[in-house]
Amino acid sequence: MRDDGRVRTELIDAAYAEPRLRELFPWTGMGELHFSRCTGQRWTWDILFIQPAREAYWVSGPSRSETLGPVATAAQAVAMVVQHLPEKCGPAFVGTPEELAAHEAIE
Repeated sequence: MRDDGRVRTELIDAAYAEPRLRELFPWTGMGELHFSRCTGQRWTWDILFIQPAREAYWVSGPSRSETLGPVATAAQAVAMVVQHLPEKCGPAFVGTPEELAAHEAIE
């Protein structure tokens, strides 16, 4: 996390460089970078997220009680998130998690 509480620039750049993550809806909070399969709030919580850790990163999720572990670089954190993406993930659905679930139920 930067001193001002925002997500580190190198993490944003690494995530943007990954085409599969670029298809998702990014959101941030407390210096963390999250990805959602929909654009509407409450967003989805089925994708790993990246937390700052001093000079490194923690990859956690999808719930707050789960962690995959520390990694040294933003690129490693992004690669770990991509490796664990759910099947048929992206592009982001325009709507809420409930609307996404209803849409997926009829596909």
